[in-house]
Amino acid sequence: MSTNEASARVILLLASDRVAAGEREDATAAGLEPLLADAGLELSEVLAVPDERATLAAALREALTRARFVLTSGGTGLGPRDVTPEATRDVLERELPGFGEAMRAVSRAKLPTADISRALAGSVGDGLVVNLPGSPRGAAECLAAVLPASLHALRLLAGQVRDCADELGLEPPPSTHG
Repeated sequence: MSTNEASARVILLLASDRVAAGEREDATAAGLEPLLADAGLELSEVLAVPDERATLAAALREALTRARFVLTSGGTGLGPRDVTPEATRDVLERELPGFGEAMRAVSRAKLPTADISRALAGSVGDGLVVNLPGSPRGAAECLAAVLPASLHALRLLAGQVRDCADELGLEPPPSTHG
């Protein structure tokens, strides 16, 4: 697979015992696909994984061999089977705390319990992992909140950014020389 193919691919891991067992249908992927497509990305695979730390970590590692952008949905709360952040930390090389902060901020405006979310994000090699909530609506809202930063992070990780200010179209700071 070429770097460009890997860059355009996204894999979604659904952390859900019930979806993995075929007891419940996934409604999350359909809400994420248009957001990803608008950003030039393709949701190439959707995989259901039981809420088990080692299984989730293994699925994340495997997904990162096929795509540079891996999303998870579910398992970020305080329930006894909510282990997605722990499994993600087992895989990450570097955390990006601002992603979790941004997702909680966008959710907080609509959901008073948003601060219970333990969603996080980070990098592994040149790949990016982002934990999204299990709610289809929440997952779409949170992805929309971090997608611009995700795209920039993927370009940074691939070595495609020489100057962040140029990349983001920012004005240079005013000159302090007279």
